[in-house]
Amino acid sequence: MFGLKESEVATLVKAVSVGGGDDLDRDAIEERFARATWSGLAEPGDRLAGRAIRQLGAVRALTGVVEHWEPERFAAALSLDGDTVAEDDMAQAIDRWMPRLKSNTALIALRQAARFGARLLTPHDTLWPSRLNDLDWHSPSALWARGTDEALAGIERGIALVGARAATGYGEHITMEASAGLVDRGYTIVSGAAYGIDGMAHRAALASQGLTVAFLAGGVDRFYPSGHDALLGRIVESGVVISELPCGSPPTKWRFLQRNRLIAAASMATIVLEAGWRSGSLNTAGHAATLGRPLGAVPGPVTSAASAGCHRLIRDFDAVCVTNPDQMAELAPIEHGLLSAENVAGAADGVHGSDEKADAAGPRDTERTRLLDALSARSARTANDVAARSGLAISAVRAQLGLLELEGRVTETERGWKRAAS
Repeated sequence: MFGLKESEVATLVKAVSVGGGDDLDRDAIEERFARATWSGLAEPGDRLAGRAIRQLGAVRALTGVVEHWEPERFAAALSLDGDTVAEDDMAQAIDRWMPRLKSNTALIALRQAARFGARLLTPHDTLWPSRLNDLDWHSPSALWARGTDEALAGIERGIALVGARAATGYGEHITMEASAGLVDRGYTIVSGAAYGIDGMAHRAALASQGLTVAFLAGGVDRFYPSGHDALLGRIVESGVVISELPCGSPPTKWRFLQRNRLIAAASMATIVLEAGWRSGSLNTAGHAATLGRPLGAVPGPVTSAASAGCHRLIRDFDAVCVTNPDQMAELAPIEHGLLSAENVAGAADGVHGSDEKADAAGPRDTERTRLLDALSARSARTANDVAARSGLAISAVRAQLGLLELEGRVTETERGWKRAAS
């Protein structure tokens, strides 16, 4: 199976499958292993990887990479009904994937998942969060989860509560009341386990004996931030911790931004409780609006910079002003566990949220962010190593390293490249 011992692959895949995987046949095992491999082969949200998996199936798409299909052949296989894929785009995609194509990478991730009691979810599983399919080619190839089946099923009634890490006492108080109130109304609280608003949303849900879901930007075997180890451990016991990245994957700035699309997509609605003018939580709001999800924002004191982002959403992007759990629940009423179609149709649109660095990062800014994430200020790394860590093509890595060196942001040593000291 892809050059590996079928018995070893089957044993590991069954060990991390829902229900023990005893009912899986060879085709199902091969499909799950291929999706597990893709979760580490391509960076989150990779459009061409998602398109290849959707159109060819995970197994055939992976076969194309393993067998080193030429860009022309790969592009032709993905081109349907006049919707073609440019050979140059396909060549760049293959260049992004190849540095990570190692036979034992997926096996190591599966072993680590089994060790930590994590499970591999695919779109074929009944517990797969179905709203993630709205991401189309940007949807995850698989999910890695630690937690309860009840919480996984509860995502269908999920509302995302997000906000700034540097929360004020006002923001934390509003979040505590919102989370507890929504739990009492039957909702599941979805967030990103960050400091500040996210952490308070999870804690209040747990304190109210409710369900909560934390989406991480790294593997579920390495909790981040480390200061939330205890909190995430509690979520695993009665809720669920989820990532689209395999065990062992470190969180990076790029992956945090991509993680936000899962929070928005999986939830019935997104509420921003407190956020600065350029807070990263506005990125989550942007994903929610793009997907047609209802978007709400809690106002704060007009003199508070910590609420400027919420006021921006209300004034410029038609977010609904919400001040209590009742108003938040009105955005996405639970009707036998389903979202009201009227509220989906009435969702705000046109928001294109920002990250902490820039309002609209272009392709070059994205490449630089991913490249700098992959470099260390202490240990020198080769260009090939940086390409594997960043998920960028080696040609793009070399080009960007040269430019960053001219700017004084990286330095080259005998052993490789290092990030320059701030």
